[in-house]
Amino acid sequence: MLAYAIESPDATAQILDLAIPAPLAGEVLVKVRAASINGFDLAVATGMLVGAMEHRYPVVLGKDFAGTVEAVGDGVTQFAPGDPVFSVVMKPYLGDGSLAEYVTVPEQYGIEHLPEGLEMATAGALGLAGSAAVGTLDAAGTISGKTVFVSGATGGVGSLLTQLANHAGATVVATARPGGGAEFVRGLGAGQVIDYTGDVAGQLATVAPGGANVVFHLAGAPDSLAPLLAPDGRIVSTLGFGADQNDAAVAVMANPDAATLGRLADEVLAGRLRVPVERTIPLVESAAALDAFGGTLGKVAISVG
Repeated sequence: MLAYAIESPDATAQILDLAIPAPLAGEVLVKVRAASINGFDLAVATGMLVGAMEHRYPVVLGKDFAGTVEAVGDGVTQFAPGDPVFSVVMKPYLGDGSLAEYVTVPEQYGIEHLPEGLEMATAGALGLAGSAAVGTLDAAGTISGKTVFVSGATGGVGSLLTQLANHAGATVVATARPGGGAEFVRGLGAGQVIDYTGDVAGQLATVAPGGANVVFHLAGAPDSLAPLLAPDGRIVSTLGFGADQNDAAVAVMANPDAATLGRLADEVLAGRLRVPVERTIPLVESAAALDAFGGTLGKVAISVG
């Protein structure tokens, strides 16, 4: 199979021809049809996770994907060959990844049946960013009628969170550059847009004089966000900024369990959530997809096969 992978500790990521993995007991082998690029992939490709996570070479990049079950390992009961699925690779080591023609994942975590009506191209870019957005929203508590500030609204997580927060009844203030970025987040439901290259606190004061009830920290320096909070406000961070650094902060991580993936699928099918994809790039051009990741409005998707 073709895969975008790092062959050895001193190598860079490239397209390699690797053996198709065999599913172990409790695992599902999926023929990948669609995937996407996430910030995690950039961290792996640049060596940021060396020493932080076990690397089993060759390390195939990629987290979320959609495809069709090819085979199952012993003991698997929830999936069968031919089932369309979408998933996030959530193994405790780096090695198996979704930027490949095939990937194995555990049956019990990070995979769900693809419901009728949800296209694979959409589902392939939904799992990781979507589960991060859902976890971030849930950590904020009730936001209906409140003002929320989304720092990093144009990215994969932010573009989904902006929509979810809007549908939850919040007044969404989002960061973006003037022009295309501002139009993009307004189209997702942002009521107000702040230019993050300018005086953020001053701009927020004009649209929310009392501050934001919730600040969603998806990008930027966290210390600059605390002054934006209303009294008793909360910072919810996907970047590791939590109570150890600020009493008002809580750090969250994506949890793509079956319930969360199902919830995301329901939101898409109900028309309350769309996955904005700026570019779709074939697997063999994954290096170009990684280069295109920074500054993208929404997601960079990968087509496989």
